[in-house]
Amino acid sequence: MAKITTAQIEEALQNLIDPISGKDVVSAQMVKGLQIRDGHVAFTLEVDPAKGSEMEPLRIQAEETVFALDGVLTATVVLTAEKKVESGGHSHDHDHGHDHSHSPAQNQKTTPGQPVGGPTGSTPPSLMPGVKSIIAVASGKGGVGKSTTSVNIALGLAAGGHKVGLLDADIYGPSMPRMMGISGRPASADGKTLDPMENFGIKVMSMGFLVEEDTPMIWRGPMVQSALEQMMRDVNWGDLDVLVVDMPPGTGDIQLTMAQKVPLTGSVIVSTPQDIALLDARKGLNMFRKVDVPVFGLVENMSYYVCPKCGDRAEIFGHGGARVEADRMGMDFLGEVPLHISIRETSDNGTPIVVSDPNSEHAKAYRTIADQIWEKIEISLNAQSNAGPNIVFQ
Repeated sequence: MAKITTAQIEEALQNLIDPISGKDVVSAQMVKGLQIRDGHVAFTLEVDPAKGSEMEPLRIQAEETVFALDGVLTATVVLTAEKKVESGGHSHDHDHGHDHSHSPAQNQKTTPGQPVGGPTGSTPPSLMPGVKSIIAVASGKGGVGKSTTSVNIALGLAAGGHKVGLLDADIYGPSMPRMMGISGRPASADGKTLDPMENFGIKVMSMGFLVEEDTPMIWRGPMVQSALEQMMRDVNWGDLDVLVVDMPPGTGDIQLTMAQKVPLTGSVIVSTPQDIALLDARKGLNMFRKVDVPVFGLVENMSYYVCPKCGDRAEIFGHGGARVEADRMGMDFLGEVPLHISIRETSDNGTPIVVSDPNSEHAKAYRTIADQIWEKIEISLNAQSNAGPNIVFQ
């Protein structure tokens, strides 16, 4: 496949005319933040915020124009608008990002402006037809071991005989390539969708496969949201019993949009026993409840520390706070995982403890948590299949 260049993309876009200014989008300086990485192209079209809805056809045309070029695997185009600063430093409230992007791949189009996804727990055919359930592993803050928990839960589910996928939704800090011991770039058998990477029997997709490990992702929110959608929609996930999504830390716009647009079967909150971490865990719980996503329960990570030499136990961050918090918030407590050097070492080495030392107490803790999650998935899926039609009286 030929390597696409910035000049080729700009030359193609010069054929697109902005209906407002009458100039082509390149001359009108509407094309911003153009990035190319191994055939994956992303940029924004900066438009007048008052004309955002009118510019959607131009956005689609730009996306399809770039996608048609030789050497382009995927194309992501989003509409953005800058705040207009008046004299005196005041600004109009025009900082809108229009996230209506879709893949221009044939047979995978969505209606412009239509949210990708559907009702909670359902998987529309246009998204991932072979994926039966999607679980989000989230935390209210960073540094609580969410990614390590996500990996070992996924491996625990796989150990239970289930077909599992793992999506690294942390665009700014992808860690799955290292933790899963995978290197290289994903291939594309059909030239339209990417084939996920695989290790330990789990299919994996991460932005870390598409950019260098030390390359910062300087993207705005709408571009990140579009990238997440494409890693779900434009990846050949095949048939999966469950897709585990390692969510970005926090409860900001990206997390909320992900929860609203992706048909999540349920979510898992990871926290440490510290009061400040539990406070942020409450925010994560409330975020999912606001968008009607079931919270399967809370995991207490770094629950305690056992000295590998003397065996003494120390509760460095406190202990049991997550269990108490789960009871207070009306959700299940899924289990506790200790702070142990072997968990950290195996994660850093790309051989997570559930596969490298499956008989250890730590691996058993993760598998127990995974078993509880699977039970909740089955209950949720059975409830959906047994649900009768909605009857509305008018």
